[in-house]
Amino acid sequence: MNSFERRNKIVDLINTQGSVLVMDLSNTFGISEVTIRADLRLLEEKGLVTRFHGGAAKPGSHLAEGDNQEVILEDRYQLASDPKKRIAQAAAAMVEEGMTIILDSGSTTLLIAEALARKSNITVITNSLPAAFTLSENKDLTLVVCGGTVRHKTHSMHGTIAERSLHGISADVMFVGADGIDATNGITTFNEGYSISGVMAAAAHKVIAVLDATKFNRRGFNQVLPMDKINCVITDDTISKQDKAALAKTGVELMIV
Repeated sequence: MNSFERRNKIVDLINTQGSVLVMDLSNTFGISEVTIRADLRLLEEKGLVTRFHGGAAKPGSHLAEGDNQEVILEDRYQLASDPKKRIAQAAAAMVEEGMTIILDSGSTTLLIAEALARKSNITVITNSLPAAFTLSENKDLTLVVCGGTVRHKTHSMHGTIAERSLHGISADVMFVGADGIDATNGITTFNEGYSISGVMAAAAHKVIAVLDATKFNRRGFNQVLPMDKINCVITDDTISKQDKAALAKTGVELMIV
């Protein structure tokens, strides 16, 4: 069964049953939950399903639990979704035919991958498994996936093997997200150290950080990249005057969408 047939079957199951769970679909089709989630994202974009935490339902459905009726947002992918989508679209618009792009893992960079998947004659290098799955649907672009050890929390590849796979690479631009940003510490994460981001940045002529405005003045446990390794920051229009002023002092270009 190819991916097109699988997604049609998923839609049929949802229309018949009303809703499905990621875990059940994974068992039914014998594929990973990451792949199922990517399928559901694509189906939701087409208006065929409505996703909720752990599964999907018919479009417009609201799943009730007891007296509390709510659709729980799935992981960071859905947090601040509108700003993130605007940021992702702005980032993707900077990519022209013939360019080589490096995509770090993350929720905003996954949205960039979805936008890039509609382009042709570009090369995308990524350590993100969900981004790789999304991009693999387009035969008109070249996809390079870093090898290495899977970090299950972020569904991304890390470690010595992943970093070595980037040696000799020369990219036009790198897009990187993070959990926090401030003028002193650069971009940071609450996850374990991300040494691969530094290797990616060294391989790119331009490094662009993509973060919604809620990330400003948040400081994670580990540094992703210092400010002097970042050329541009794309964020949304809710950024404060204070944060704009602080970033301006670093000399980093700021794009507000």
